[in-house]
Amino acid sequence: MYNEFLGQIEDFIFVEDKPEKSDIIFVPGNGFPEMAELAARLYGNGYAPCVLPSGKYSVTLGKFSGVQSEKAYYNGTYHTEWEFLKDVLVKNGVPETAVLKENQATFTYENAIFSRKVTDQAGIDVKKAILCCKTYHARRSLMYYQLLYPETQFLVCPACPDGITRENWRETKEGVDAVAGEVDRIIKQFLLMMDDKER
Repeated sequence: MYNEFLGQIEDFIFVEDKPEKSDIIFVPGNGFPEMAELAARLYGNGYAPCVLPSGKYSVTLGKFSGVQSEKAYYNGTYHTEWEFLKDVLVKNGVPETAVLKENQATFTYENAIFSRKVTDQAGIDVKKAILCCKTYHARRSLMYYQLLYPETQFLVCPACPDGITRENWRETKEGVDAVAGEVDRIIKQFLLMMDDKER
């Protein structure tokens, strides 16, 4: 019973799909390069004609939190998550002309909201999209983007910058805290969003 319950949590939180040819690749804002590196590989393999990284900085910090890994390679002066993610994409072979710009979002829901504005203004009809996010951030990212793009088929292609995966999250306090925190945020944030919609 206990293992079955944990398995249900894993199935819910750790969403992962095989990539397919899509209209765009989304990268929600963050300070890790791994998600944008994955997006660059997918772009290079012809899965989408453009990439939209999104993000200003963390609403709690009020500034870009800084590069979280591979700091020696990604050593520019970045004022926003978008500036950082764009640099990662370009250094990994994505031409600047294929990188769209969204540099106002300060949390994940805003990543989706402002990304929708960018694609609408660019006239991009997003029928199918790839979402490159962190492993245990996959469900929450998907739920937000799906809210803003209700007619779009999303394929979640996550990266694992901090070593927390479906297979090992139970083995460390960091993993348990990360997954439990996602469950908590999903419940609280979506209840608040639904309450706002009903008012």
